[in-house]
Amino acid sequence: MASISAPAAAPRAAPNRALITASVILATVLQVLDTTIANVALPHMQAALGANRETITWVLTSYIVAAAIATPITGWLSDRVGQKQLFLIAIAGFVGASMLCGAATSLPMMVLMRTVQGIFGAFLVPIGQTVLLDAYPREKHGQAMSLWGAAVMASPVLGPVLGGWLTDNWNWRWVFYVNLPVGILAFAGSWIALRDVPTTRRRFDVFGFALLGLVLAALQLMLDRGPQLDWFDAAETWVELGVAIGAAWMLAVHLASSRNRIFDPAMFADRNYAAACSFAFIAGLVMTAGAALLPPMLQQLFGYPTIEAGVLMAPRGAGTVVAFIITGKLSGKVDPRLIILAGFVLIATSLFQMTGFSLAMGQRLIVISGFLQGAGMGFAMGPLLTLGFATLAPHYRTDASSLFSLVRGLGGSIGVAIVTAVLAHNLQVSHADLAAHITTQAVPVGGVAAAAGGMTGMAAAMLDGEINRQALMIAYLDDYHLMMLLTLAAIPLLLFVRRPPKAAPGPGHAVME
Repeated sequence: MASISAPAAAPRAAPNRALITASVILATVLQVLDTTIANVALPHMQAALGANRETITWVLTSYIVAAAIATPITGWLSDRVGQKQLFLIAIAGFVGASMLCGAATSLPMMVLMRTVQGIFGAFLVPIGQTVLLDAYPREKHGQAMSLWGAAVMASPVLGPVLGGWLTDNWNWRWVFYVNLPVGILAFAGSWIALRDVPTTRRRFDVFGFALLGLVLAALQLMLDRGPQLDWFDAAETWVELGVAIGAAWMLAVHLASSRNRIFDPAMFADRNYAAACSFAFIAGLVMTAGAALLPPMLQQLFGYPTIEAGVLMAPRGAGTVVAFIITGKLSGKVDPRLIILAGFVLIATSLFQMTGFSLAMGQRLIVISGFLQGAGMGFAMGPLLTLGFATLAPHYRTDASSLFSLVRGLGGSIGVAIVTAVLAHNLQVSHADLAAHITTQAVPVGGVAAAAGGMTGMAAAMLDGEINRQALMIAYLDDYHLMMLLTLAAIPLLLFVRRPPKAAPGPGHAVME
C-alpha cells in the first residue's frame, strides 16, 4: 500500500481527512442501514409484490447472503481494481441497485436487485475501514475508528425507525429511494478526497472462494429457514448443516496446505486481531439479537404501534453515538482494554436490567436499559477496532477488515437464530408450567366466566390468552438472561489482548492524502 510521509502532506491533511471521514461514514451508513431499514416495510411489500409470508423474507435473506459471500473477496478486488476505484464502483452499484429495488414490480425482480445491492454493499464497510486507517496516523486511529464505529453501530438501530416513518408517511419504495441523496454525497466526496492506490497482480483463489461461499450460503440458509422448518425436524436443515460443516473442513485444509489462498490465515496469529474478531462475534450477536427481540416484544406484549416501538429503540443509537464521542476523547489517554471492559460491563448491566422487565412497567426502564446497552456497544467497539488492527501488518488491512465485518455479521445471524429458537422453546415450557397451576381453586374461573357474559368458552380463551402473554414475557426474559451470560463470558478474552505500542508521529506513518 502506498505511503506518503505526513510532513509532506501536512498542509492538506485536515480538510482531506475531514472529507474522507465524512464520505466513508456516509457510505457505511448506506450499507449498514439497509440491513434493517426494510424490515418494517415487509408487509407492505408483500401486498405490492404478490408474495406470501414465507417468500417475502427472501427480500432480507438475499441481501444478507449476497453480502456475506461477497465480503471475503474485498481484499483481492481492491488489489486488482484499486482501492478508490472499488469504493466508487461499490457506491454507484449500491445506489443503482437501490433505485431498482424501489421500482421493483415483482418478487423475483426485488430479490435479484437485493442480491446485487448486497454484493456491492459488501465492499463498502471493509474498504471504508481500511481507507480511514490509511488516512490517519496511528496515534489518531482511535478517534477515526470511534467516528466510523458510531455509524456502524447506530445505523441498524435507527433503521427500523426511519423505515417505519418513510413507509407510513410516504411509501415503502422510499425505503430504497432514500439511498440516492446519501449515495451522491458519498460518491462525490470520495471522488474528490481519495487518491489512487497502486494496484497489484494477485491470483484469485477460485476454489477457496467457492468453499467459503458454500459455507456461508448453507449456514445462512439454515439459520434463516430453521424457524420455519422447525429446525432439525426437517431434512433440509440437516442437509444445510452437513454442507456447511463439510465445506468448512475442506476450506480449513485448503488454507493450511495451499499457496494460493483467498486470505492469509497468518492474520490470526496476531493475538489482538484474533481477540478482536472474537469480541466482534459476541458484540454482533448481542446487538443484532437485541434489535430483533425488542421491537416484537414492544408491539406484541405492550401494544406499542410500529413508530412508537421504533422510537423506544432510538436510545440505543443515542447511547452508542455518545459513547463513541467519549471514546474518541479518551483515545491515547486511557488503556483501551479498560474502555472495552467498561463497555461489556455496561452491556451486561443493561441486559440484567432487561431481565427485570414486566408487563406492568412503563417506558422508563426500556429507555434506560437501551441507552446503557448502546453506550456499552460504543465503549467496546471503538477501542476494539483500534486494538484489532494496531499490531497487524498494514498489507493485511483490507482482507482483515472484510473478515472482521464478516465475523460480526455471522455473529448477528447466529445470535438471531439462537434467541429465536430459545424464545420458541421457552414459550412452550413456560406455558406448560403456568397452565399446570391453573385450577378452579387457584383461579376464580367462575368470575372470569361471569365477566365474559357467562360464556365458558370465551372465558377459557381469555384465560389461555393471558397464560400465553405471561409465558411469552418469561421467554423474553430468559433470552435476555442468556445474552447477559454470553456477554460476561466474553470478558476474559481481554487477558489475551496486548496494549498497542505508542506511535511517535513521523514519516513512518502511512497517510493517504
